[in-house]
Amino acid sequence: MDIAKQPTYFLAANSGQGFYSKFSESYDAHDGWKAYVIKGGPGTGKSSLMKYIAQKALILGIKVEICPCSSDPKSLDAVIFPTIKKVILDGTAPHVVEPKYPAVCEQIINLGQFWDETELEGSEKELLKLYAFNSTYHKKASQYIITAGKLISYNFGIELAATDIDKVFAFASRLAKNNIPEKKNKRSNEWVRFLGGITPEGMIFYGNTIDNMDCRKVIISDKYGAVSSIIMSVLRDAALDNGYEIITLKNETLPRDMIDHVIIPELSIAFCRENGQNKFLSDERRIHARRFIDSGELAANRQKLAFNRRVTKELLQSACDNLKKAKAVHDQMEKYYIDIMDFEAMNLYALKIADKILSA
Repeated sequence: MDIAKQPTYFLAANSGQGFYSKFSESYDAHDGWKAYVIKGGPGTGKSSLMKYIAQKALILGIKVEICPCSSDPKSLDAVIFPTIKKVILDGTAPHVVEPKYPAVCEQIINLGQFWDETELEGSEKELLKLYAFNSTYHKKASQYIITAGKLISYNFGIELAATDIDKVFAFASRLAKNNIPEKKNKRSNEWVRFLGGITPEGMIFYGNTIDNMDCRKVIISDKYGAVSSIIMSVLRDAALDNGYEIITLKNETLPRDMIDHVIIPELSIAFCRENGQNKFLSDERRIHARRFIDSGELAANRQKLAFNRRVTKELLQSACDNLKKAKAVHDQMEKYYIDIMDFEAMNLYALKIADKILSA
């Protein structure tokens, strides 16, 4: 089986509101989860180890969810095994994970044990220079994203001001009542993730994760996100109040303000936001945000909205360009660590750790 075809999410976003990580909340110690936190430098095999264990899990028939790295979507940041309540995480910067319940819940996988740091002698200055370049490119990308986030937020505000909020809440409440029945045994839980990401390969959207689900989709078509975010917030609250486990998918640019999608696996239903860039393959009927909006008021701001969209696109492209430069530097850093690693010993270790993680 191909791990590339499994449900795929980002666990963090370099957003317009700063770095937003859900790594530490990707497992629940009080619900019996175990987390395996990998520590190691660039090029030490963190992603390869996760891919190996994910592939072995698929062979064993264990459900796998893949979490790529937004700084390099071909690499993995995490693999989640929801049916056995285990997760493997890259616990290094920028999404540092430190154990809250050491040995009880979290285990450290230290790949540093397989390198010989003495072989780096004489290369320290060059490596420090590469680390600095990498950091600089990431900071530039972040500045572009933050500026883009302000324009996206501005357009969000224009749409919100033109929206009949009472009408949206009334519609969302009916939608929740008709689709989210109350459970007798309530034990709600929420996993927060992202379908979209700003990466060196451009803007990525893992819409196939929902397209490939055997579930009904309710799709809200909303260019600016104000209407859909209100609806998603109501649906999220209703699902949690009624006792369901849900996957809340935040907007990668404004994660603190916008919910793009809400999935309720137990009910086999996904509520999704669709816009001009991110679309789903489903032919199910769309609910259009314009039915809740004063079209005249929105039209009065047409030029501002169009200008902001155009500039936002350019800013995000500049962010992606800088992330691409950061990755090129990261690739150079990896070469130093690859040369000092004992991969033969690490591969033997991978066999043992895979058996430990995937055992019942």
